[in-house]
Amino acid sequence: MHTTPSITAALLALCLIAPSFAASAPPTNEDQPQWASYRGPSATGVAKAHLPTTWNVETGENVRWSIEIPGLAHSSPVVWGDRVFVTTAVRIEGEAKLRVGLYGDIAPVNDEGEIAFRVLCFRLSDGELLWDKLAYQGVPKIKRHTKASHANSSPSTDGTTVIAMFASEGLYAYDFDGNLKWKKDFGVLDTGYHVVKSAQWGFASSPVIHRDRVIVQADVQGQSFLTALNVDTGAEIWRTDREEVPTWSTPTIAPRPTGDQPGQEGTEQILINGWKHTGGYDFTTGKELWRIEGGGDIPVPTPIIAGHLALLTSAHGPSRPIRAIHLSATGDIQGTEAIAWEHEKAGNYMQTPIVVNGVAYFCYDNGVLSAYDAATGERLFQHRLGGGKSGFSGSPVSDGQHVFFGSEDGDVYVIKAAREFQEVALNELGETFMSTPAIASNTILFRARKHLIAIGKTVGE
Repeated sequence: MHTTPSITAALLALCLIAPSFAASAPPTNEDQPQWASYRGPSATGVAKAHLPTTWNVETGENVRWSIEIPGLAHSSPVVWGDRVFVTTAVRIEGEAKLRVGLYGDIAPVNDEGEIAFRVLCFRLSDGELLWDKLAYQGVPKIKRHTKASHANSSPSTDGTTVIAMFASEGLYAYDFDGNLKWKKDFGVLDTGYHVVKSAQWGFASSPVIHRDRVIVQADVQGQSFLTALNVDTGAEIWRTDREEVPTWSTPTIAPRPTGDQPGQEGTEQILINGWKHTGGYDFTTGKELWRIEGGGDIPVPTPIIAGHLALLTSAHGPSRPIRAIHLSATGDIQGTEAIAWEHEKAGNYMQTPIVVNGVAYFCYDNGVLSAYDAATGERLFQHRLGGGKSGFSGSPVSDGQHVFFGSEDGDVYVIKAAREFQEVALNELGETFMSTPAIASNTILFRARKHLIAIGKTVGE
């Protein structure tokens, strides 16, 4: 590995600037769970918070702070206490190009040169940079899609350790002071279109920390696998091979009830999206619990939980299902009563859906939003966000009262969390937006193309 620390340091000195707006201390909420991984607690995307529905990035209205971050990344911020962790990939020479919008070009980006893969820590209250660490520098082993980045995977933390996944460039564990605890090399993780294997698109599945383990899903060209590592040492606890084409979904930890009612005591399982093999695995052993095949052949959305059901969706190709599966499912569930309800042609391609107050929201790439009763699958409404020209790639989040949907153009649609469609507000971030927001301490964090933006009401409002 060839490194040029002086170049990187100079680059960061130019790009990591002071916050654009004066910071104000956010109101605290000690009962609020940490937003410790992609999509927050149990990948729900929901955190009870008091958030503004309107803001203005240009004037600073309801903007706590905004700080420029170097490089290109679609990873989401994660939060523990007053610390915000993000990852990024910085080109050593030139600026990374990004092509957004609705298009079907499968070709990867060529000749990007060396990339610095970095992990950064900011203070939530005022946006101050606390530390910045170089994990790896070199020419990426796998190319990225024109709409992707080399830092798609969101970090994860348990309050002691921060895990950052850079795919073929390694998995890295840091303590809260930025000291490297351990790293692991999985070899080349080739993620691309399984029909045209030269179309490399970049890795995107995020690591998840649960109890004393780091769970990593690696569905790739070649031998796909699911693995559990010791969070303190990186030692492999178990590894389960998967017969699967490349996917870009993050695993979800879910209860494994002994019966069919929520709250019944049982074991825990890992929910995995896939094309050849969607299923559940025992958290302790990695043993397969249930499986189903078929659906969209480019699975991206993360499984989510709705009561005693797991909601899974995928798209691309002739099939784009939404499936509601009982968490107590066992064995091959194709065509069985383990599937509570299903819609064959309604699933998402990019976005992970969200369930708020019993309503499940599914948004297509073109902004068509459908809402369903999460328990029965009854469609409640369908409405288009935007004019149909902008893409929607980042996943929605909610404060329990509203749902926030961000377009690739940087428009954030705020709708009421209800069984009928009601648009509350439309806000602009002022730049391209491809990631999923985070919510913590009555603040919503947007990782946009150039900036990390903290939105929240000021004290006393």
